[in-house]
Amino acid sequence: MPGRVLLDTNIAIGFLAGDESVVKRVAEAAEVLAPVVAVGELYFGAHRSARAEQNLDRVREFVSAVSVVGVDSDTAAVYGRLKDVLRSKGRPIPDNDLWIAAIGMQHDLTIVTRDAHFESVDGLTIERW
Repeated sequence: MPGRVLLDTNIAIGFLAGDESVVKRVAEAAEVLAPVVAVGELYFGAHRSARAEQNLDRVREFVSAVSVVGVDSDTAAVYGRLKDVLRSKGRPIPDNDLWIAAIGMQHDLTIVTRDAHFESVDGLTIERW
């Protein structure tokens, strides 16, 4: 059974879309958290969709059901260190995902994702769903 998990945007989208494997694993998790960065991406996607109001309602419902983890100056320090390390290795990842990684590392959370590039972040605990 998964412990405390931090949902990457693609997993949150899978959950909202009713992906049975994601819904099942979320239900089994001890605690489900969403990084504020992913929440912003969900709102952006909802606004751009053909059914904006319906999708905005779904995002709001999702946000009310999970714990949203924000960023602070400690997160920024982790972000800066990770970005420098990844750049030095020639393995940068998208900035929003780097923020998600920083939140995960700061709070010792398992990031659940479908993105392989999180594997470039040494010390980050990830699960591929």
